[in-house]
Amino acid sequence: MDPVRRALVRLLLPALCALVAAAGCAAPDPSAPAVDAQVRRAVADWAAAPPARLAGVPLEGWSYEVTSVRREGDRASAQAELRYRLAGYDTAPAGSGRELTLTRDGAGAWRVTADGPAQGAPPQLWDQGEVAAVRGARSLVLGVGQSPQTLSDLAAGADRAVPAASAAWPGPWAGRVVVLVPATLDAMAALLGRPADAYRGMGAVTTGATGGGPAPADRVVVNPEGYAELSSAGRQIVLTHETTHVATRTATTARTPQWLSEGFADWAAYRDGPPAPAEAAPTLARAVRLGDLPAALPEDAAFAFGGDQDAMARAYEGAWLACRLIAARWGDAALVRLYELAGREPLPTALDQALSTDLPTLTKAWQQALREDLA
Repeated sequence: MDPVRRALVRLLLPALCALVAAAGCAAPDPSAPAVDAQVRRAVADWAAAPPARLAGVPLEGWSYEVTSVRREGDRASAQAELRYRLAGYDTAPAGSGRELTLTRDGAGAWRVTADGPAQGAPPQLWDQGEVAAVRGARSLVLGVGQSPQTLSDLAAGADRAVPAASAAWPGPWAGRVVVLVPATLDAMAALLGRPADAYRGMGAVTTGATGGGPAPADRVVVNPEGYAELSSAGRQIVLTHETTHVATRTATTARTPQWLSEGFADWAAYRDGPPAPAEAAPTLARAVRLGDLPAALPEDAAFAFGGDQDAMARAYEGAWLACRLIAARWGDAALVRLYELAGREPLPTALDQALSTDLPTLTKAWQQALREDLA
C-alpha cells in the first residue's frame, strides 16, 4: 500500500468506528446462547403434554420446532412450527405456525405461559375452546361448542360418505375423513383465514394441499350455521361432495379445471339417488328457460367464494351436469380417466386421450344437454 493510501486509512478508521458505535452496534450478549437453549428446553417440555383442550383427540408426534427466540428481561417469546398427526388419519405431520410466551421464575427457570397462533397464521380448532371427539367407523369428528348428538350425526354421515366417494373414485386414497365443526360461522372463517361472508350459506368446505402428493391434513370444515339449514338429504350430499375432494386430492393439481373438480364431487354425491336435473340445478334451469344458455363451461373464477351467489350456483350446477353428461355418454371409467389426466396434462390433451373429443365438441354436447334437461 502506498503512503497516501496508508494515510487515508489512518484518517478514516476512527471515523468509521465512530459511525458504527453511533449506529447502536454493541458487543453481543454472552448470556444469549444460554437463554436461547433454556427457552428451547422449556418449549420441548411444554410439547411433552399437549393442551388439556385436546384430551380426547388421538394425537401423535406433537412437537414444536423453534425458529427464533426474543428475550426482554424475564419474558421471552418463541416463534415455532408445531408439528403433529391425528393418529390413524394423517399420513404425514400437519403444520401450524405458533408463538409461545415464556416467563422466568425466581429460580431462573423458563416456563411457557401462553401458546397461540403466530402472526398471520390462522388459529387451530383447540384455540377456540375444548375439543370434543367422536370416532366413526371411517371418520373422526372434532367439534367445539357442539352437542354430542350433532357430532355423532356428523360421524354417521361421514361414515356413509366414505364408501360413496370410494365407489365414484376407484383410485387409491386413505378411505377415512376428518371433520372439524367449529362453534359458529365466524369461528369457521377464522380457521380458514378468510372473511365470514366467503362461506355464508355454504354447508362445508375442504382444506388441504394439492400437487399430486398425499395431503397430510385434509379436513372437511363444517359451517354449523349453513349445515343446520340443510335437509337430511342435503347434509349427506354436502358430506359426500367434500369427502370426494379428500379422495381425489392426490390427483388434483393446479391444472385441474374447477368445473371438473367440483362437478365430479357433485356427481359422486348424486350417484346413489340421482335427482332430476332441473330439481338439482334450479338456478341454471331458470337461466336456460329465460334463454341465457352458457357460452362455455364455467371458468375457475366462477367458483370463487364470496362472489355473486347466483353465478356461483350456476357454475356448480353446470359443472355437475357436464360430469353427468361425460359419465352417461362416455362411461364412468372415462370420467375418472379424464380427471386423472387433467391433473397432469393440458385439458385438450386429457380430453383427447380420455374421451377422444375436444373442448368445442364437449361444450356443444353440454349445451344441448342443458337445453334438453333443463328447458
